Amino acid sequence: MVLSTQTSATTLDGAALRRDFPILNQPQPEGRPPLAFLDSAASSQKPEQVIQAIDTYYRTINANIHRGVYELSEAATAAYEAARQTMATFLNARQARECIFVRNTTEAINLAANAWGRSNLTANDRIVLTVMEHHSNLVPWHMLREEIGFSIDYIPLTDDHQLDMTVYAQLLEQKPKLVGFAHVSNAIGALNDVAAMTRMAHDAGAAVLVDAAQSVPHMPVDVQALDVDFLALSGHKMVGPMGSGVLYGKRELLEAMPPYMGGGSMIRKVTLDGTTFADIPARFEAGTPAVADQVGLAAAADYLTAVGLEAIREHELELLDYAMEQLPSVPHLTMYGPEDLSKRSGVISFTLGSIHPHDVAAILDGENIAVRAGHHCAQPLMAALGVVATTRASFYMYNTRDDVDRLVAGLHKANEVFGQV
Repeated sequence: MVLSTQTSATTLDGAALRRDFPILNQPQPEGRPPLAFLDSAASSQKPEQVIQAIDTYYRTINANIHRGVYELSEAATAAYEAARQTMATFLNARQARECIFVRNTTEAINLAANAWGRSNLTANDRIVLTVMEHHSNLVPWHMLREEIGFSIDYIPLTDDHQLDMTVYAQLLEQKPKLVGFAHVSNAIGALNDVAAMTRMAHDAGAAVLVDAAQSVPHMPVDVQALDVDFLALSGHKMVGPMGSGVLYGKRELLEAMPPYMGGGSMIRKVTLDGTTFADIPARFEAGTPAVADQVGLAAAADYLTAVGLEAIREHELELLDYAMEQLPSVPHLTMYGPEDLSKRSGVISFTLGSIHPHDVAAILDGENIAVRAGHHCAQPLMAALGVVATTRASFYMYNTRDDVDRLVAGLHKANEVFGQV
């Protein structure tokens, strides 16, 4: 299939792109408007091209990989390794072996924490994280700290809901072993300066791990230009299938790390006396992998490349700018995140007076508008903002100004329903 629309670096037709996404084109009951899907920060929808890639794999070449010498197995192996090369090209990794296939960003960070962390951290060490992290970049380090005893420092927020770079510089004076942070906050959309933060960390002798789950789907990400040591991403947020993802790591770091899990595929030789391990990336991919899901992830990367990540970024910024113009008309609305739109993604997190965020989401659902409500797996960030939860609307390539208009109208209705006028 071909894309439903042609794009340039600065123009993108969200309404035309919607035609590539079957779930956005389902018939609705009489009187119910089309789905306005504003929860792509949780999981994006999937285009026909990705669905077909997975379907074709299962229909034509499904087999276990790396072992069989028969035609199907060799074809499946070739598809799996081609998907790895596609992801390496997509991220501009130096080598395909620097891309380890995982199920999601959570697994990627757990892999890094357990394999790199156990080998490099001692009770006398420190690492630096931030208060805006998703729990996936907090809990693995908390668990490891309980075992090893190292210290964790946290970069706080400024009044404008950005990371406090002055405090960050002070924390680096303590010579941490690792700095881990989100490229983009899933909860408030704050966009962090990865290149600058990485330079500062490297100057202080620290390795850098970036949670790129919310950035890779929405903007160009070049791991060589950013010079990060580790980068984690999820396929399901970048129009790919659930159960797919990548941990990128610099080759020299990966080669020095022990395996995260043991079993088939990750061994060189096993005897009753012990095991020797395979080279990367196999060392970190124990057991039968989700081959079709990684093939689908590669198809998603190809789709995003064809649409144009710069065009996607510009489209989302245009929608964000429009939303920021329209939303202030809603009484009792409080929005969170940087005021400078160039320092945020297409995510708007808000509260609506005394109405619970889940009630706001329920009213919007009645208008066939899908948003997320809760703490967004970022409870320390919610505490820093002084709230328990927010409602979150997140934009992607298939959203339009009409979706924004419907969101605004839905929030006015929520105020009416709860007597906030």
